[in-house]
Amino acid sequence: MGFFSFSQDIAMDLGTANTIIISDDKIVVDEPSVVALDRRTDKVLAVGEKAKLMYEKTHDNIKTIRPLRDGVIADFTACEQMMRGLIKMAHSGNRFFSPQLHMVIGVPSGSTEVELRAVRDSAEHADGRDVYLIFEPMAAAIGIGIDVELPEGNMIVDIGGGTTEIAVISLGGIVTNNSIRTAGDDLTADIQDYMIRQHNLRVGERMAERIKIHVGSAIPDLGDEAPEPYEVHGPNRITALPMAVTVGYQEIYHCIDKTVAKIENAVLAALEKTPPELYADIVQNGIYLTGGGALLRGLDKRLQEKIQIPFHIAEDPLHSVARGAGIALKNPNRDNLPFLMR
Repeated sequence: MGFFSFSQDIAMDLGTANTIIISDDKIVVDEPSVVALDRRTDKVLAVGEKAKLMYEKTHDNIKTIRPLRDGVIADFTACEQMMRGLIKMAHSGNRFFSPQLHMVIGVPSGSTEVELRAVRDSAEHADGRDVYLIFEPMAAAIGIGIDVELPEGNMIVDIGGGTTEIAVISLGGIVTNNSIRTAGDDLTADIQDYMIRQHNLRVGERMAERIKIHVGSAIPDLGDEAPEPYEVHGPNRITALPMAVTVGYQEIYHCIDKTVAKIENAVLAALEKTPPELYADIVQNGIYLTGGGALLRGLDKRLQEKIQIPFHIAEDPLHSVARGAGIALKNPNRDNLPFLMR
């Protein structure tokens, strides 16, 4: 059977909210990080978008799991099963033979050795034969076109679902970093709490996510860019009768303000630890925002006003980490790259 063996290079952004896989410079998988299992047999029923459609809607025989929490693996078995399913999607055209996988996976820069080992083990159990890890802010920097090996300071703020990764990069390494477990999921939780507290309206995680996307804002005045108010439906917390509440971006700004302030403070803390010469480069180059959180309305303006350094939103912030991991994987000298870990 060795005659039929072949290999495939894939780059993966294994995220708390979404997992993205790139192969041959193409995004082949962009799916929610969710897996649905049969409780009786532990058989995988669905992964990705199909599993997310079941999320918060299942009966007793089905469980839906988000295997990653706060950027790290919370359920090792479910993560392995989810990765297998998503990788199968990535090479769906190869029906007869599973390829040998060369993989680069983005991981939070604040990961412990145990957490790194968990990601590596999950990848190997999901048929990864040659597995590299790369810290997410480094991958994001490469993905947006920064030459990370230059003797020049660049700062990346990568806001995902579970973690916010802030790193100063120079000469192919991370000089200072600050990884906090405050990110998009916390904004979603803020909205859920607010709707109960302020409107007596119970909303699920998916509805709170939709509110964040439609009317989320980091600043109180968006001017001409203000979105239309969004109507939210759900049960009254006390009477269980149906309710409809209309929320606007200014209301949501107030409910997520404290969480956004934590991200602000984390950026300032990373800048405080930055050597003066690199700090000067950052002031000149600006700070780059990547990850899904970069799409929060007004975030770049708020951070720029607070920190007095220009902030730039990456052209494709959602896929920056995966694209950077893919570029690193294609490098013929990948075994000698200082930012790739075996």
